Amino acid sequence: MQNIRDLPKHTSLGSLSSGFIAWLFGVTGPLLIVLQAATTGHLSNGQVTSWIFGIYAIPGLLTLLQTLMFRQPIGYAFSIPGAVLVGGTLAHHSLSQVVGAYIVTGTAIFLLGASGIVGKVMKILPMPVMMGMVSGVLLPFGIGLFKSILSSPLVNGIPLVVFLLLSYFPGIAKKCPPILGAIVATVVTLYLSHSFHAGSVTAGIARPELIEPTWNLSTIGQLVLPLALTVIAIQNAQGIAVLESEQYQPPINSMTRWSGISSVVTSFFGAHTLCVAGPMTALLAGETSGPKQSRYTAGVLLGVLSVLFGLFAPIAASIPSMIPTSTISMLGGIAMISVLTDSLHMSFHGKFKKSALFSFLITVSGISIVHIGAPFWGLVGGTCVSYVLERKDYQAAGTATNGDSLV
Repeated sequence: MQNIRDLPKHTSLGSLSSGFIAWLFGVTGPLLIVLQAATTGHLSNGQVTSWIFGIYAIPGLLTLLQTLMFRQPIGYAFSIPGAVLVGGTLAHHSLSQVVGAYIVTGTAIFLLGASGIVGKVMKILPMPVMMGMVSGVLLPFGIGLFKSILSSPLVNGIPLVVFLLLSYFPGIAKKCPPILGAIVATVVTLYLSHSFHAGSVTAGIARPELIEPTWNLSTIGQLVLPLALTVIAIQNAQGIAVLESEQYQPPINSMTRWSGISSVVTSFFGAHTLCVAGPMTALLAGETSGPKQSRYTAGVLLGVLSVLFGLFAPIAASIPSMIPTSTISMLGGIAMISVLTDSLHMSFHGKFKKSALFSFLITVSGISIVHIGAPFWGLVGGTCVSYVLERKDYQAAGTATNGDSLV
């Protein structure tokens, strides 16, 4: 495959840095949510290991497949809101019943992707409304940068200073990407402050367990609709909007179909739904990853590291205790600076400003209605407002009657 042969000449320190941070982002805080959900469900060590394998190794393979096939930085991961939802369900339902609901959810997502409906819906949503939602999702990561510095001024503040200094000198920044300098500074500060803890690591290779599903209407009714909406209308929608904002043409229906197929596969390992990870894709697709045509290499590194992380799931369960969570927030916040800047610009620089603001504010509010998160309601609310307050923008875009894409 040509894209594989082109990897060496398109790989750069910037793309490697972005791929590494996206991976680091996915294996720390989100993993803690899964471990907490597993504790709520009283799962065995083998079941927890199998779950971790499913939500890292399988999306890692899918990231490699889609990234290389379409030459776009598409990052797959597990649904974080889905993990929260599953944790509550496991308190009252068995794992086998939950697995049955996973299979139904994955099948529904696949059928929606195969029908082409998702692609058509995404094309008629105003881009500013979608980017308002994305901005609302990314904003807490930017805020987390400064909260992390307040919690540990030296350990987390020095990497930010290094990032700013390297950014100030364009000549140096071309040879040493500022984000890479921040990573190196982080390693040094963690070492000097004795904040890196590797003593509790458990070595071993994952031995996934296959879980036999059972079918319970109550479990299906509680999980399927929220999980499917989370994947299609929240997680995947974020990734699609990010890629379109960077002038890519994401394969929307293919992304939806594979989210469904992979979710069915991971179900048998006791793992919940997979999706395109919005924040991780934003890290991969940002300008820090290098020229547009080369940013897919960041996705390749993310895929490789995710597969390895899943294969060594017993070690993976120990990783979050090795690095302070505030440090991860700091690195993620620094990496999000350019992404959030572009996202806010696309939300408010042109048409649909009011509806983009509603989408942004609803998403930031964090509301949840019928177990469906704020990003979905941000899209719904912003789109409704656009029809009420900004009909002229539809007419100016030439889409009010012909249904062409608003992006």
